[in-house]
Amino acid sequence: MVFASVEFLTLFLPLFFLAYFVVPRRGRNLVLLLASWVFYGWWKPIFLFLLLGVIVTGYFIGLAIEAARDDRGKQRLLAFGAAAMLLCLGWFKYANLLVDTANQGLALFHIGGFVWDDVILPIGVSFYILQSISYHYDIRRGVVRAEKSFLAYAVYISFFTQLVAGPVIRYSWVDKELASRELRFDNFCRGGRRFMIGFCMKVLIADSLAPTVDHVFGLSAPSLADAWIGSLAYTLQLYFDFAGYSAMAIGLGLILGFHFPENFEDPYLSTSIQEFWRRWHISLSSWLRDYLYIALGGNRGGTIRTYVNLILTMAIGGLWHGAAWTFMAWGLIHGFALAIERAVRRMGVTLPLVLAWPATLFTVMIAWTLFRATSWGMAQTMLAGQFGLNGIALGDEVAAALHPTVIFWLAAGSLVVVWPVLAARGRALLAMVPAWWQGVWPVLAFLYALAVLEGRETVPFLYFQF
Repeated sequence: MVFASVEFLTLFLPLFFLAYFVVPRRGRNLVLLLASWVFYGWWKPIFLFLLLGVIVTGYFIGLAIEAARDDRGKQRLLAFGAAAMLLCLGWFKYANLLVDTANQGLALFHIGGFVWDDVILPIGVSFYILQSISYHYDIRRGVVRAEKSFLAYAVYISFFTQLVAGPVIRYSWVDKELASRELRFDNFCRGGRRFMIGFCMKVLIADSLAPTVDHVFGLSAPSLADAWIGSLAYTLQLYFDFAGYSAMAIGLGLILGFHFPENFEDPYLSTSIQEFWRRWHISLSSWLRDYLYIALGGNRGGTIRTYVNLILTMAIGGLWHGAAWTFMAWGLIHGFALAIERAVRRMGVTLPLVLAWPATLFTVMIAWTLFRATSWGMAQTMLAGQFGLNGIALGDEVAAALHPTVIFWLAAGSLVVVWPVLAARGRALLAMVPAWWQGVWPVLAFLYALAVLEGRETVPFLYFQF
């Protein structure tokens, strides 16, 4: 089940709200947990056993870490918990990749490969595994106390609003609200507005651009114009899909009394890759920094070691995104870019804004090509097109695919991305917009998006099966 679906909006959400708002305060966590398990099991109920196993394991390891008498014991339990979680993630996410890679290597020597039935990747496993690891790590550091209530911990791990595609929520952000939270009308209104805006981002922009992206990335020899139109479409699709999901998750959480931090902050306006990662998927980038980069040594081991840690962190982050070597290549591009930026800053060199912003966006879009490609061959084909190796002019196929609706949403998406800059330059114009319109337009746009959703098949979130 996904947020942008008829069954979620017309069946699951109304029934859940009815039960959640009717029961006494002490029963809301139970309602939330049961609803989350129904939501998660809607796709494949068998994976509820995996989720429950992770919850039970994480709960008791957390208690054991806190109860350990010395640091050595706490560290061993932390390592055991991390290993258990990572083995679970590794099996479901990377077993197929490793077997496929081994079979390709054996084929070079004309040796028969392994007979293998692909392992199905459970939805959301990458997100709730990271939450479990950060929970144990924070107990070890003394940042939080181990949760004594199994119900509250189970809600933390399986909270349906962000279970499937994040944000990656740390326990310290919600520990007090898991114990007690208020239902307030102003939060309901603000949360509902965020949900509707996120829904429109997903349905109207991201899903409208999806067919064009699929078409361009499927071309055998895209021209320079073809490739960059496809790259722009994917750059916008990914942002509005993922940021839209995050907005819906944050909005639903606010309705229920939870305050989640923002996950995106105008990332495509960044003037460096470092700034990009402070603005893009903020909950993940901060997780990688605090629980991986710093654990590797951060910048404490000298200049060269710092560069190695940056590159290694981003390479691992790339593989976390998907079980393909193209994802690692995407991470390596960002890792090397971060290292180069750091080296340039050490030399006292600063790019002017007129160069820094396009250079950053160019790097991000080239990296997105590898992120989107489903094979090395597709990546090479698109990169060849982006550098003009297949000609320059717009191809007939792409020209035919660019019907007015696609052009409109390309333009609308681009406008939304640069809106903060335009708004800063036109505050007098914005002051002429009535205040009541801020509350009305999300409702009108949401109703229009619902009508659009009725006329097309449900498009899963790009981070749906991660």
